Amino acid sequence: MRFVIVTGMSGAGKSTALKMLEDAEYFCVDNLPIPLIDKFAHLMIGNSAGEVQKAALGIDIRSGQSLHELHEKLEQMTAEGIEYEILFLDASDDVLVKRYKETRRSHPLAGRERLEKGIHCEREQMEFLKRQANYIIDTSQLLTRELKAELDHIFVNNQKFRNLMITVLSFGFKYGIPGDSDLVFDVRFLPNPYYVEELRPLTGNDREIQEFVMGSAPAVEFSDKLEDMIRFLIPNYIAEGKYQLVISIGCTGGKHRSVTIANELYRRLSRDTEYGVRIEHRDIVKDAARKKG
Repeated sequence: MRFVIVTGMSGAGKSTALKMLEDAEYFCVDNLPIPLIDKFAHLMIGNSAGEVQKAALGIDIRSGQSLHELHEKLEQMTAEGIEYEILFLDASDDVLVKRYKETRRSHPLAGRERLEKGIHCEREQMEFLKRQANYIIDTSQLLTRELKAELDHIFVNNQKFRNLMITVLSFGFKYGIPGDSDLVFDVRFLPNPYYVEELRPLTGNDREIQEFVMGSAPAVEFSDKLEDMIRFLIPNYIAEGKYQLVISIGCTGGKHRSVTIANELYRRLSRDTEYGVRIEHRDIVKDAARKKG
């Protein structure tokens, strides 16, 4: 039987992940008291009819003071030969704050303190679980369907965990550099379709723009060198425990050159299945929106 403990930071998507696992025919229980975890595991493993083949148990900071007992419970289960996996859902502090404000929920540890204080305390208390986790998924940049794809990849299709999620992000410098960037590349040295009247309304998602930009030798050489550097960095980032990498590629407005190069890098990196890759164009429609207004 496959037994998964789903945990992580409040607001990072644990409840959503449990619902997705339930849809994948996992027997799911959320917020079970810590003293009952081993009994639940024995019950699931010992079901004589074999009706339950996959089970998921949600644990989070709501366990309160008894959370410190979890480490002993996990050690006890290991000693008893109970096999389990830990899925840890995480997100950046800024994203967690934003999600809490959008839902107008209060953080379980914040009390009358600031929201950031509650998140900091929770991160400290949950650190031991993150260290023991088999899978860490950062949901800061993930859409719901992308999270589902990752969970299906691991827990439904039983494929190797892609322990690094790469976001290739195009942007416009005039709108500011994305704050969550790990690597930033400036492609304003490439030929600019903006100055070709019939190309100006198009974007880097259109074939005409792609042919214009990639038709220049510097664009091809830059793409080759960029791919080579990223492929060098990936295993080193993974070795350092990094599980989220944001590669930001910028031009002036984030509509033509950056979108084209981001798409090209995404296409090249997507050939591999050892890690997850997603594409996002932050500013692609901003010029059009401004002109309408």
